[in-house]
Amino acid sequence: MTTSSSPTSTALPSDLGAFCARYLAAWNDHDAGAMADLVTEDIVWEDPALPGAARGIAAVQAFMREAWVAFPDLRFDESDAPHRTAGGDQVAWRWRMRGTNTGPIDPPGFAPTGRGIEIEGVDLWTMRDGRIAVYRAFYDFNALAVQLGLAPGPGSRAQKAAVRLQRAGAAVKHRLSR
Repeated sequence: MTTSSSPTSTALPSDLGAFCARYLAAWNDHDAGAMADLVTEDIVWEDPALPGAARGIAAVQAFMREAWVAFPDLRFDESDAPHRTAGGDQVAWRWRMRGTNTGPIDPPGFAPTGRGIEIEGVDLWTMRDGRIAVYRAFYDFNALAVQLGLAPGPGSRAQKAAVRLQRAGAAVKHRLSR
């Protein structure tokens, strides 16, 4: 007889807290190789910092290495314990990321700003055979860009100037479309 909890036993690792500790260690120890044991071969990794989904372990490891070049002191910590869904194969995990941008951000090719960041976010993981098969990160990418000095802060003169430029461009486009 199977129970409704049987999908959980195959989808999720037996100790989700230990799994998350290993995940944090992979990031914080700058050990991209350790991530290979935590994700499936066909992982689909979606992050606002990426132009498109990273597919496969090698692409995820390349993303990690690029993050460490841009933020050599990058650190994650756990804001809350992970939460699993009733269906048994999904995990929501809240985190905080900190670091200082002393290396180039590639892609898209931004020069180092020397500024620090502190961002909170949530990962949604779809698990398969005790590993992450689909990874989706959610965080305020605009707040990250503002902290880095790559986007104007809310209410700043630079933001007001950008709004004026956008409105002027929209007005020109509207007139040309008539």
